[in-house]
Order: sequence, then structure tokens, then C-alpha cells
Amino acid sequence: MTTRAEFMARIRAELGKTRGLPPATPARRPERPRVEAEAIRAELAERWPEALERFRHELEKVGGVFYRVATLAEVVPVVAGIARERAARRLVSWHAAELGGDLGPALTAQGLEPVAMPPGEVASAAERQRLRELVAAAELGLTGADLAIAETGTLVLSSGAGRPRSTSLLPPYHIALFDRTALVESLAQAGVFLELWHADGAPGPRGAVISFITGPSRTADIELTLTRGVHGPKEVHAIFVEASIRG
Repeated sequence: MTTRAEFMARIRAELGKTRGLPPATPARRPERPRVEAEAIRAELAERWPEALERFRHELEKVGGVFYRVATLAEVVPVVAGIARERAARRLVSWHAAELGGDLGPALTAQGLEPVAMPPGEVASAAERQRLRELVAAAELGLTGADLAIAETGTLVLSSGAGRPRSTSLLPPYHIALFDRTALVESLAQAGVFLELWHADGAPGPRGAVISFITGPSRTADIELTLTRGVHGPKEVHAIFVEASIRG
């Protein structure tokens, strides 16, 4: 049996491994986010392969899985392979317009049971409840990604019509699609795009929630035993599509 003194000593020893916090200053708020975002895009037009490689490296460091395909059609066998290896069939996805195309029929042909979210707001309480139950029961969640941050291997997803946050949070296996237009090199660059999304102050198509996803969900109890999948997906798969999938 562990004594109280031994228990506290272990906690102190584990806390002693934590590095000190790095120096930090508030980020500068971009005065002209649209101009700065266009400059970032122009720079990345030349060096996006390096940014993609860093994203892959950082994603894999935190337990994510990276794939690269040429076209949206090639996403289907990758998703089917992920499902097959995990004996999974039920899949929920963002609406086709939010993914760049309708993958439902092709996924069905691969033996999956896909359900796409509706394109707009759902007025009926009964229908909202039905969709919640479908998402909660699904094994796979298929989404796009608004940003992919190379510096940290992070996927950024904004909620909205046709793209509820539950699709990336509830299923145990999250699969996200993105193309080069989503790539940014750093958190600072991501901040420019966040500012751009809300620059005019007018309500837009994006919802109230922006999720930053850096690898699978992780948590640790007081004894620092790491567990995956308690507060979100236990696996995160990112599929880079070379052909543009965003309008």
C-alpha cells in the first residue's frame, strides 16, 4: 500500500520534471488582417511543401496519423482502410459542401454507413435529437479543417451550419481533410486568419466555436497516468489532398 508521504513525494517528483514557462508577450493584433492574410498566402505559395512536412512531423509527434493523396476521390479508400482496421462502419461527416464534395455514395460502396450533417440550421427539436444520437453512436467522424498549423501539428476547425463541432468531438476516430490553402506556418499566422474571420463584426457562416485539435484527446489523473480518448477522439487522422478542396 502506498503511504501518504510516498504519494506526495511522487507528485513532487513528477512536478519537478516540468520545465519553467517560456517568456511570453501579447501578440500584436493585425490592423489589416485581409492584407496580412494575403501576404501569408503569397509567401506559402513558394514554401508550402516545407510547411506541410513540418505539420506531418509535429502531428506524428503528438500521436496523430498523416496521409497524403492526390484528389478527393482518393480519400475514400484511405477512410475505408481506417474503418476496416478498427472494425468500424458508422460514419458521420460534415455536409458535402463543407468537405469539397459528396463522398457518401463511394463510402457506402466500401461497406460504410455514412450520414452527412444537414446544410443549414435544424429547426425541429426531434430532428436535432436524432442527429445528436447518430453522431454519438458513430465510430468515425469525417470533417474538413479550416487551418493546419505546421508549428504544432494542430488542426483548426470552426463550427457552423453543416459542420457541427460534435462531428470531430464525439466519434472515437476523427478524420480531417485539408489542402494547401489551409496550411499556415505558425500560431501567429493562424491568429491573422482568426482576426480576418471576424474582422467586420458582422455575423457570418461560422459558428461560435473554434476548436484547436493537436493530436488525440489526452488526460491524466492525479498520479499522471496518461489516458487517450476520455474527452474526445482517441485517434486523429489528417489527410492532405493535393488538389484544392475548398472554394
